[in-house]
Amino acid sequence: MTGAFPRRLVIFVSRRVAKGRKHLVDLKDIQAAQARITGYVRRTPMMEAKPVKQSVCEAQTLYLKLESLQITGSFKARGAVNKLLSLSSEQVACGLVTASGGNHGLGVAYAGWLVKAPVTIYLPHSTPLSKAQKLESWGARVVFEGEVWDEANRAAMLAAEREGLNYFHPFADPIVIAGQGTVGLEIMEEVPGIDMLLVAIGGGGLISGVSIAARAFNPGIKVIGVEPVGAPTLYESLRAGQLVELSQISTVANTLAPRLSAPINLEIIRQNVDDIVLVTDEEMREAARWLWFEMGVSAELSGAATVAALLADKVRPEQSQRVCALVCGAGSDGQG
Repeated sequence: MTGAFPRRLVIFVSRRVAKGRKHLVDLKDIQAAQARITGYVRRTPMMEAKPVKQSVCEAQTLYLKLESLQITGSFKARGAVNKLLSLSSEQVACGLVTASGGNHGLGVAYAGWLVKAPVTIYLPHSTPLSKAQKLESWGARVVFEGEVWDEANRAAMLAAEREGLNYFHPFADPIVIAGQGTVGLEIMEEVPGIDMLLVAIGGGGLISGVSIAARAFNPGIKVIGVEPVGAPTLYESLRAGQLVELSQISTVANTLAPRLSAPINLEIIRQNVDDIVLVTDEEMREAARWLWFEMGVSAELSGAATVAALLADKVRPEQSQRVCALVCGAGSDGQG
């Protein structure tokens, strides 16, 4: 692929997406997203986790969906490219803006690079410098604002309004959710008999899209979300029956750490997700070490969260079940 991007494709897709957009997302939206973004993102591998020295669960078969091998290092490129293709050429030329813990910003920076559009990414000060440098390598302008994503996001939304930029929400946009849902399509197309699917949760965009796709193919599949103990945003929201804004964040897994989710994500998760479990930062580190030692997979803390839930017995599949753990982001946490 080159940096050139077909102008006619951007215009064509923007007309299709604009018609009849619903508040929630369905399988047709996700299938359309898959057709739209093909060629601009990777179809990532499903790896069976055996043989291994240390098993992580009793399940008959464990698959790892390696979105850590996606362009920019996470699934976020899917939603960002799908969002890009909902804009006209004139809109794209105005520039793109978002707020991110790093991975969504990289997806948006990549989308901007495809069309040579100016991109500004607002980051909380907790973002690792390495991610800021990677964003700049994709041509994005980086602005640090606030201590958590929510504060950076407010600044990004103000900039969008002030400067006429196109704002890309990381998890509450139906078009972005549909793009993330293409991960679920790939999983179910490759291994239709998956019994249990584990997905990490930040704001909830990934598990929203993936759960819709998975349940459309297998209504009986068990979908489990995984959040950090230090940022249980959707866990607390489901318990309360309404959106809960956390008073503080105490995890270093900053890509899984918004204080507040959004109504669309809470509603989809309420409909499609069976349970949410919580893992500690140390459990995620141990899982990242396991992924590196056993599988040669380099995952950041968020990418290791689903394996952490299995290793720490937070989720206990039956021996007969086929399980898929989504490894959502690359990093070097397990290599120390």
